[in-house]
Amino acid sequence: MSTGRGLYTPEILAEAMELTQFPWDETLPLRGSARSRSCGSVIEIALRPDAGNLIAQIGIKPHACAVGQAAASCFARAAIGKDLSELRVSRTGLSRWLNGEADMPDWPGIALLEPARAYPARHGAILLAWDAAISALE
Repeated sequence: MSTGRGLYTPEILAEAMELTQFPWDETLPLRGSARSRSCGSVIEIALRPDAGNLIAQIGIKPHACAVGQAAASCFARAAIGKDLSELRVSRTGLSRWLNGEADMPDWPGIALLEPARAYPARHGAILLAWDAAISALE
C-alpha cells in the first residue's frame, strides 16, 4: 500500500505547489466548499461551467495540508471538461481505492497519492476538491 517513503513525498509537495495554477477568482459564478472531519482541512472551489455544464474554469482557495492541496491540484488539472456525473463517479472510485476496496481510479496523476492510502486520517483531505466541486455544481 505505502511506498515506504512516508506521507509527504517530494512528488506530493511539488504537486501541492502546482495549485497556484488555479487561483481564486471572485468572478466565477459557482461555489462550493468541503471540510475534512478527520483533520479540519478545507478546500473552497469556484467554477465556471460552459454552455453544456462542463467545467470550463476553476479557482481554488486551499486551507489544507500538503496532501489535500496536492489532491486538489491533481483534481483541478483533470476536471476541465468534466460534468457533475463524471465527478460523482470519480469521487466514488477514489474513495473506494483509498479504502482498499477497488483498483486505482482512472484520474490523471492520482498515482502520486498512493503513499497517502496508508494514512486514513488524510483520506478526507484527498476527497475535498471532489466534494467541493460536486457541491458547487449541485
